[in-house]
Amino acid sequence: MKTGVVIYPGSNCDHDMIYVLRDIMEQEVVELWHKDTDLQGVDAIILPGGFSYGDYLRSGAIARFSPIMDNVIRFAHDGGFVFGVCNGFQILCEAGLLPGTLLHNSNQKFVCKNVFILPDNDNTTLTSLLDKNKAYKIPIAHGEGRYYADDETLKQMRLNDQILFRYCDEKGVISEDSNPNGSIENIAGVCNEGRNVFGMMPHPERAADIELGNTDGKSIFESMLAMIRVQDHD
Repeated sequence: MKTGVVIYPGSNCDHDMIYVLRDIMEQEVVELWHKDTDLQGVDAIILPGGFSYGDYLRSGAIARFSPIMDNVIRFAHDGGFVFGVCNGFQILCEAGLLPGTLLHNSNQKFVCKNVFILPDNDNTTLTSLLDKNKAYKIPIAHGEGRYYADDETLKQMRLNDQILFRYCDEKGVISEDSNPNGSIENIAGVCNEGRNVFGMMPHPERAADIELGNTDGKSIFESMLAMIRVQDHD
């Protein structure tokens, strides 16, 4: 499978993502510069974390208008797999490819630490191979990670199984105390109604190498790659 990783001015998790995909997951990876318009025939697109355009205005607001985004949006509308992590999640929300938005953390501080997330369903590409009863330890690093959507949007998301992960404690208990940023309903990741565009604030690429002492994030990549292969063969 050939995956494109989009790089913006200010991206700082791009090579972490490339390393995991290329060296750990043994996938073909191409770097897509934000001014590119050629997607190079990729099978999937990943928008990594960082501070695109310095997070001016608000996170992801300028990157959403990068030249490459016209083709990313077209790729997504055609059913292509698109995955945004942290700043990538923010960009996808700004582009209207994912419901809701990301606001400043409730404590108004940048938060960088390990958290636990619980899969909300096993009906999506990212979650199909995950254990719904297991709390996965994945790092976060963001200042604008508080997910918000209005009541009607949340209702539809619940009905469509569009909520991917919720923040929890190490035992899998979802509570206010386990919510690191004030996200509504402890939401840590979502997908679109078509189930081909995904976003999450925690960084699975930072928990995929055994040298780091935590490979919980690798399970997410394993699920992603396995399901994309299945879908490609359908």
